[in-house]
Amino acid sequence: MNDTLRWMVFTVGLVGICSFAHGADELPAPADVTTEKVLVVPKYCEGVVFDHQGYGYISWGDTITQFTPDGEHRDWAKTGAPNGHKVLADGTHLVCDASQHAMLHLDANGKILGAVSWQCEGKPLRGPNDLSLDPHGGFYFTDPGGSSDTNPIGTVHYVDTAGKTHLIDEGLAFPNGIVLRPGGKILLVAESKKNRILEYEVLGQGKVGKRRVFADLPAKDEAAGQVDNQPDGMCLDAAGNLYVAHYGMKQVQVLDPTGKLIARYDGGNLTTSNVAFGGAESNTLYITGGLGPEAGGGGLFRIPLGVKGLVILPPKAGE
Repeated sequence: MNDTLRWMVFTVGLVGICSFAHGADELPAPADVTTEKVLVVPKYCEGVVFDHQGYGYISWGDTITQFTPDGEHRDWAKTGAPNGHKVLADGTHLVCDASQHAMLHLDANGKILGAVSWQCEGKPLRGPNDLSLDPHGGFYFTDPGGSSDTNPIGTVHYVDTAGKTHLIDEGLAFPNGIVLRPGGKILLVAESKKNRILEYEVLGQGKVGKRRVFADLPAKDEAAGQVDNQPDGMCLDAAGNLYVAHYGMKQVQVLDPTGKLIARYDGGNLTTSNVAFGGAESNTLYITGGLGPEAGGGGLFRIPLGVKGLVILPPKAGE
């Protein structure tokens, strides 16, 4: 599907996604907060996001589950292998799906409307993983499909409002979580197999500068029961701090705007996978992942941080 009119409908209002608030509350000490279990699903989960009504969504197996902030939940859609997920100005959804090798567009009730990206420059996508909305009405996404530290074929892409998919970078060892800083001038990407966060200067729509390392992350401590050290999903707070779900370390690690590690919070899950701010005041951190190192159940946890998250949800169409 390459329907420009549909793009015009669901990108209305995206200019508001990168609002930035100064003077955010100071981060609480890890010992002063409690990581609370919200719900458990049958498999490892990812893709946590919230819509205009305050409902949350997580991806697991072939399913997307909708939940309330307090944990009531129901199956909302089945797409194949959903992962990263964002809600648009008109209430429709964008979902990364590895099994369909595409970026999918779903309506507000979970019905698949079609694919908005399935190839780039004539090459099919391998397995889109996560995405970040852009103030111009497009979006960035990562495609790590088949990549590793010894086979660095991962790519980063940008989809413009006409539906064209641009190649942003290639040759990455499993590009994963991706966020755009307020103002849309800096793009951050987690490179999982190198345990680091990359940074790109955004030069224009579909154009970025040379990649540089924003931060190298801590290595696993096997004595503490940590089994891996791969940065996965990420989000930002209103002060510009970056929250990284660190897969295998049972942690969410927080980096300040300079890349300095300033906090580590218990992620609940061992294979912590993604993070998003939600709740009535957008000051509760919600966390997804797997409860153990092997295939099995996944959990949604939350930490009432009292710190304002960066609002990434576009205003409703017409507002």
